[in-house]
Amino acid sequence: MRLNTITARQESSILATNKLLRNTYLLLSLTLLFSALTAGISMTMNLPYPGMIITMVGYFGLLFLTTKFRNSGLGLVFVFALTGFMGMTLGPILNMYISAYSNGHELIMTALGGTGLIFLGLSGYALTTRKNFSFIGGFLMVGILVAFLAGIGAAVFSIPALSLAVSAMFILLMSGMILYQTSEIIHGGETNYILATISLYVSIYNLFLSLLHLLAAFSGED
Repeated sequence: MRLNTITARQESSILATNKLLRNTYLLLSLTLLFSALTAGISMTMNLPYPGMIITMVGYFGLLFLTTKFRNSGLGLVFVFALTGFMGMTLGPILNMYISAYSNGHELIMTALGGTGLIFLGLSGYALTTRKNFSFIGGFLMVGILVAFLAGIGAAVFSIPALSLAVSAMFILLMSGMILYQTSEIIHGGETNYILATISLYVSIYNLFLSLLHLLAAFSGED
């Protein structure tokens, strides 16, 4: 009787995990498409970059609302509002690369392809091996904080070498975050598909921008 109960619980847990993965990747796909759409609109309209302050306020404000309403239908509304907003801020950045480099389109597509390969590879590894990467969570949080502060310093004091180092750090950190976040979904550390989607989206977004920055620095043609 006890064995049957344990087996039933294990089956229920597996079903719940599979449902969470399915909902997360479905929503992630939709938000990435919506973000690409808003980025395209922003590029077509040639909208100016809103600036660091507006971007940060908009991001953290929408992130707060998404987290607060994560268990209701409004959570989905704010997920698309957040990813759409990030897409709008991405458009001017992409236009800048296109205008600054003769091979700007190629750089963007290469960064996009690289981001996709890294995400699929790392997610596939975490899903197939079922390894628990929760032990790297603390290291990643500290690393992201350090990289974020270093990025601000590089922007304020205009230090190109430091900016490149920060991009390289973010590629490693975001790759680690994809492993960590996927592991959290598999092992029950994250049970809300809206929050799981946002976490993966932010990792993909930062990974893409960091790859694009490094590609432009080493392969960009004026």
